[in-house]
Amino acid sequence: LPALFHVLQLIPLVGVLSFAAVGALSFSVYSLFCKSDVIINKSGNPEPWETVDPSKPQKLVTIQQKWKPIEELENV
Repeated sequence: LPALFHVLQLIPLVGVLSFAAVGALSFSVYSLFCKSDVIINKSGNPEPWETVDPSKPQKLVTIQQKWKPIEELENV
């Protein structure tokens, strides 16, 4: 009976670790397929930063951020 008590104590630990592992894996897959700044094949495009859309936010959470071009830099 004491061995069963120790197994029952491990259930919350296994649950929390499983939740963290699934969250990390799902965020990795999300970043891989939905983010334009994450690349797998660099040989296909040697300069991938040229294809990043500056008007699309690259952060996970963006609150009221608007992109406006700077005229001095656009003229250069």
